[in-house]
Amino acid sequence: MLSIVSTPIWNLEDITLRALRTLREADIIACEDTRTSWVLLHHYEISKPLISFHAHSWDVKVEKIITLLQEWKHVALISDAGTPGISDPAYILVKRAIEEQITIVPIPGASAVLSALVGSWMHMHDFRFLGFLPVKKGRETMFKSLINKDYTVVVYESVHRILRTLSDMEKYLGADHQIVVARELTKKFEEFKHGTIQECRTHFEQNICKGEFVIIF
Repeated sequence: MLSIVSTPIWNLEDITLRALRTLREADIIACEDTRTSWVLLHHYEISKPLISFHAHSWDVKVEKIITLLQEWKHVALISDAGTPGISDPAYILVKRAIEEQITIVPIPGASAVLSALVGSWMHMHDFRFLGFLPVKKGRETMFKSLINKDYTVVVYESVHRILRTLSDMEKYLGADHQIVVARELTKKFEEFKHGTIQECRTHFEQNICKGEFVIIF
């Protein structure tokens, strides 16, 4: 059985009882970075064999986990933060497991997408999550396709590209377009900046910030 286990974005209290039970019952835990996952597991006194599985894992790593599953091992898959499969390579493993008719059990929990969305004032009945925007190829086309959208869009952005992305959004969507930028979700300095693209861009130009960003527009 392959359990897809959601873990906290940052605050270690944001994990479900079911997730903890699943991690304790699993034979093996597959994780993005064993060092990062160790912090969570050590906090909850969970000691299990770990196997790394991340964006740079080769097919051989996928097949190794599939072999373990075929040997009736219970594998719990976690990411560094949030729900596996959201902007990480979990779907590759899930696809292979389904092909091999292995039982998949999702264990819901924390997600930066939903945390940011419910903390904004944007409408939530129709939204699209686009992950990280293209860095080069397809970037302009993506922005142009969103000019006349009639739904809410949620994207991730890194601290290294936040100002560039806000500038591009201002160029294609207009300086007065209303957006929300969420930063450091569930952490001590969690921040929601509401306003126009121009106001948000100016704010983050004047206040150099660390952390990961979620933009809702």
